[in-house]
Amino acid sequence: MAGATVYVVAANPEKSERARQLGADMVLDRSQVNWGKEIYKLTERRGVDVVVDNVGQATITTSMQAVARGGRIVIVGNTSGPQAEIDIRFIFGKQISLIGSTMGSHQDFHDVMKLLWSGRLKPVIHHVMPLSEGSQAYQMMEAGQHFGKLVLTP
Repeated sequence: MAGATVYVVAANPEKSERARQLGADMVLDRSQVNWGKEIYKLTERRGVDVVVDNVGQATITTSMQAVARGGRIVIVGNTSGPQAEIDIRFIFGKQISLIGSTMGSHQDFHDVMKLLWSGRLKPVIHHVMPLSEGSQAYQMMEAGQHFGKLVLTP
C-alpha cells in the first residue's frame, strides 16, 4: 500500500505461495536459498532499505548482510532467542541503523484501524480457536505450523 517493493523470506514452499497470494513482489524460500545473498543479487548488490527482523538471533547477521548502505533493520521479535552476537563492522561499515519496535504510536494504531475497517487492510488469520486450546496454539507457533495469527477466543 505504501509503494514499497516487498521481499518476503518464507520458511517453506507452502508459506512462500501464501506470501505470493498476499501480494509480495519477491518471495524467497529460506529452505531453498541463502536469502541474504539472494537479496543482494536481486538488488544488484545494493541491498534493501529496510529489513523487518522478527526472528532475532538466527537472522540478525543475514539481515545486516541484506540491508543497503544507510539502511535500517527494525527488530520486532526474537523467536530464535534474545541473545545475539553482532559483527559491529557491518553497523559502521554500512552505516546501518538498528531500531527496536514493539508497536506504533496511538496515531499509527488509529491509522491502521481505519485501513482495517475500510477493508483496505485484511488481517491474516491462520486459525481461530477457543482459549482452552491455548497450549495447542503455542505448540503450533513453536513448530512454525501457522501462517498469520492464531486467535484465541474466551
